[in-house]
Amino acid sequence: MLRLEVRNSQTPIERKPEWIKTRAKMGPEYTAMQKLVKSEGLHTVCQEAGCPNIYECWEDREATFLIGGDQCTRRCDFCQIDTGKPEALDRDEPRRVGESVVTMDLNYATITGVARDDLEDGGAWLYAETVRQIHQQTEGRADGRTKVELLAPDFNAVPEQLAEVFSSRPEVFAHNVETVPRIFKRIRPGFRYERSLKVITEARDYGLVTKSNLILGMGETREEVSDALRQLHEAGCELVTITQYLRPSVRHHPVERWVKPHEFVELKEEAEQIGFSGVMSGPLVRSSYRAGRLYQMAMEQRHSAAPRQEDGHVAAQAV
Repeated sequence: MLRLEVRNSQTPIERKPEWIKTRAKMGPEYTAMQKLVKSEGLHTVCQEAGCPNIYECWEDREATFLIGGDQCTRRCDFCQIDTGKPEALDRDEPRRVGESVVTMDLNYATITGVARDDLEDGGAWLYAETVRQIHQQTEGRADGRTKVELLAPDFNAVPEQLAEVFSSRPEVFAHNVETVPRIFKRIRPGFRYERSLKVITEARDYGLVTKSNLILGMGETREEVSDALRQLHEAGCELVTITQYLRPSVRHHPVERWVKPHEFVELKEEAEQIGFSGVMSGPLVRSSYRAGRLYQMAMEQRHSAAPRQEDGHVAAQAV
């Protein structure tokens, strides 16, 4: 184990409070999806990670897929994905993911993946091509083309790599800062806070709907969370999810505190007052939770703002 992991392991796994629980609500869409995934041998992050929100997301015909392999070139102290040397790039993966989306008849697909600093393009083609394949393969879908949310790494903010990803036109470009500046380097040593904000700004300037996530319980203060929310919004982030850190193993960062449900409610209200178009905040919320609904919130906000912008433009011309 790494020295950091040895230090982490000295703290036993924390006992979860009573509010960290979920009830299985198996509706007809979830049941149909479950049977389909099993019969077709499909794989989603939803079931493989044991996500507590699978019942709700699958009922909405939404699912999340992991691309790029199961080895990440960076190590974050909260993440259960292993760090190591990834296998060679599988150039057929985007097509297969697209086929899975078609088979599952998804309304909304979230695509996430590992950082691939071992590749010359940082994995930009893989992310972009997966979006393109899903859009192309679902073009004639009765309920409309499947919408895609891309939950991506920062690609070291390399302009050419970001341009490749942005050009695939995902409905939402998500990049998670995860924590606050003071402890960012400790929690995410392979990333940089300001660089992450820059990537979000670049995506927003490109015209994409933007999204990020904050994980609470890793040593941040309440005031720092408020500051981070303001910084995200100022960077051009439209959607945000706020969640409780759940420790994957003793090797990972200890849980510093259990955030009570009322604080998540307060943070949701605060984020909305700051100006975010859509907010999901709760102990078991994950960054892809109700992703399709958040996207709709962003689009409604954009549409409602458009007439005001046009009116202002006309008024300016008249003057």
